[in-house]
Amino acid sequence: MVVIGLTGGIACGKSAVAALLAERGVAVVDADHGAREVVAPGSDGLAAVVEAFGEGVLSPDGTLDRKRLGERVFGDEAARRRLNGILHPRIAQWSAERFMELAAQGAALVIYEAALLVENGAHEALGGLVVVTARPEVQRARLMARDGIDAAAAQARIDAQWPLEKKVAVATEVIDNSGDREALQAQVEALAARLCSRAGVI
Repeated sequence: MVVIGLTGGIACGKSAVAALLAERGVAVVDADHGAREVVAPGSDGLAAVVEAFGEGVLSPDGTLDRKRLGERVFGDEAARRRLNGILHPRIAQWSAERFMELAAQGAALVIYEAALLVENGAHEALGGLVVVTARPEVQRARLMARDGIDAAAAQARIDAQWPLEKKVAVATEVIDNSGDREALQAQVEALAARLCSRAGVI
């Protein structure tokens, strides 16, 4: 089974690429989904987050308030490291279980969609890496529209991430999502054909 990483900059559209690949029958394991699963109500992950950051990160219904937690760790490197220390091992275990399930089902090609593949070095163990990019002004505008924030706040979030150039430098495939939906679909169509050919999928 070939596992290909899929990552990109914030608001560049990696989830859109993952969805288009899934539409073409490619199996996708989404680390963001895993990140929600490992802190579901009643999980040891949620208990560990509450122990580290207090009851204030919970919503009234007992679920994790991801926005409030994000505000707690944004700009606080020690807090972010502490949170990552709780989440990353659990997400890795969740992902490994999904890979084993897919392998048992006979999947030849799997896309692993995750935000921090390059930052944590996980891309080095994969069979390839797709990086989704967009021009800086497009990235900023999408982030402003998506999160309802101003240009300065959007730029601050972009600046808090690794530069896209660092991710592109280790990519085996690059998708430029600066254009419209049709342009993205055409690129993903060609990408899916290349990846399936590499994995021996007809």
